[in-house]
Amino acid sequence: TLKACKKEEKIDREFQKKFKFKGRIDVLTQMMVDPATTERRGGAKNLPLRRGEILDVIEFTNEEQILCRNSQRRYGYVPQAVMLPL
Repeated sequence: TLKACKKEEKIDREFQKKFKFKGRIDVLTQMMVDPATTERRGGAKNLPLRRGEILDVIEFTNEEQILCRNSQRRYGYVPQAVMLPL
């Protein structure tokens, strides 16, 4: 619906401002959080982790972190060590 679409656009604009992300938000791939890892609460720019959750990868920022989006359309950094390819 139009209302849901506008809400998603607002969330995306806030993400671009918070993370200083330029350009279109494209999903590179999907990865799964390791089921053996401990669940973590999110922080200022970190995404909360749930075991077995599938995340959309937006950007591989460095060797240690990945910028991801979860199913609730929340954005944040995730440690690359806890991610498994699908």
